[in-house]
Amino acid sequence: MPEDDLVSRAMTHASPQGQATSPATPTTGHAIVVGVLAALAGLMFGLDTGVIAGALRFIGTDFDASPRMQEWIVSSMMAAAAVGSLIAGTISFRFGRRRALLGSSILFLLGSLISALAPSVTVLIIGRIFLGFAVGIAAFTAPLYISEVSAVAQRGSMIACYQLMMTGGIFLSYVTDGVLANGAHWRWMLGLMTVPATVFLIGCLFLPDSPRWLMMRGEKLRARTVMRYLRPSPQQADQEISDIATELTRGRSEGFSFFRNNANFRRSVGLGIVLQIMQQLTGINVLMYYAPKVFQAADFGASAAGWATALIGLINLVATCVAIVTVDRWGRRPLLLLSCAIMTGSMLLAGGLVEYGGHDTTAQIAMVGSLLVFVLGFAIGAGPLVWTLCAEIQPLRGRDFGIVCSTFTNWATNWAVSNTFLSVLDTLGEAHTFWLFAGMNALFIAITLFYVPETKGVSLENIESHLLAGWPLRDLGARSMPQDAKISTRPSA
Repeated sequence: MPEDDLVSRAMTHASPQGQATSPATPTTGHAIVVGVLAALAGLMFGLDTGVIAGALRFIGTDFDASPRMQEWIVSSMMAAAAVGSLIAGTISFRFGRRRALLGSSILFLLGSLISALAPSVTVLIIGRIFLGFAVGIAAFTAPLYISEVSAVAQRGSMIACYQLMMTGGIFLSYVTDGVLANGAHWRWMLGLMTVPATVFLIGCLFLPDSPRWLMMRGEKLRARTVMRYLRPSPQQADQEISDIATELTRGRSEGFSFFRNNANFRRSVGLGIVLQIMQQLTGINVLMYYAPKVFQAADFGASAAGWATALIGLINLVATCVAIVTVDRWGRRPLLLLSCAIMTGSMLLAGGLVEYGGHDTTAQIAMVGSLLVFVLGFAIGAGPLVWTLCAEIQPLRGRDFGIVCSTFTNWATNWAVSNTFLSVLDTLGEAHTFWLFAGMNALFIAITLFYVPETKGVSLENIESHLLAGWPLRDLGARSMPQDAKISTRPSA
């Protein structure tokens, strides 16, 4: 697997510590336009993730699809995204970030067309698989590309643009579903995705190659030309090219060999995998994919269920903005603990309302309120912070490998949950399903308390040195080793 540790630095929104320093240069208008065009991948990600929520009930009616078949319609995209995330690094390294994004835009367009015109469930699933490959490739490549074309001082805000587009895409898809729900126009819901997919494809045609990728290919003159296009002065561009050349002399990730030989690295990879599993077991994607079904089960009409789902998308968007602003002020652990506590309480309440609340208007309003609070809790903590922590805790020598492991785990667990939810719902009932997710969120609180470090304001190098010295995972961000902590004696290669 090719190495590129800048993907993790982009995801952590931190300035890249440990590399040659360069002046904090502003991002030019060219770089902003290029970054926004690449961030359209996030919009497509969000649109294709959210649109199926409103379309699914109409697809089930038209194709007489059983709940089990509907699970496959939803989860086929997640399974393909897991595979796409595994091959994205190789594609991005071999063919370049621009071509990887261009390829994903073509897959988005083809997948949207196939899904909208599908004459059967089988063809619809094929279209969803195309979309999954597109999502898996784009979700890996777009933040990486944006990090490489943006100036250091603005890298965090440019990556935030990608995240905001993703949550904005989910919200827009819910609004579209709400507008089209009255006529059961599910083909229009899926077909409208071709419009942003076409815009994304055209935008990718005008993207320059990443200067860092060109440097990795030994094309220094082309890299300098692109960098001068993206930076406000030739001197600043040339300095950044020099910094990249210096960093590239330090070698690449040892990947799997480092994982096999170093017990401490296995600990950080293991924590990243556990965090991604727990993120998916919070119940968030069940709500994103099946929200209208959940609301209809609570006696909402089809149109009311669609608009209640759109409100969930809006809360997700706004709360994500809050998380971006507060994560470097409040810290990871406090936000994550608050997030899990809110989700636990709201899932308990939702289950209680289903079981004991009745079916009047007051109960319906309370149900919407509990699920909105749940989404708010997820978006301020478990949503963005799991990705941030998974990048921060991995050492440089294996960062790319560690991120690929956690990303694949996210999609694989996403697939497993979305592929079984309706069956679990039928077996346990709605109330007990909500309570099951409440239990998972309570477990997430315990994992955070015992294993998740506070990494706010701590350099990646210090986190790495603490990890490889055998410090407990919980203390990786500490300034000094707590006296009651037990240092691992496992060898550090």
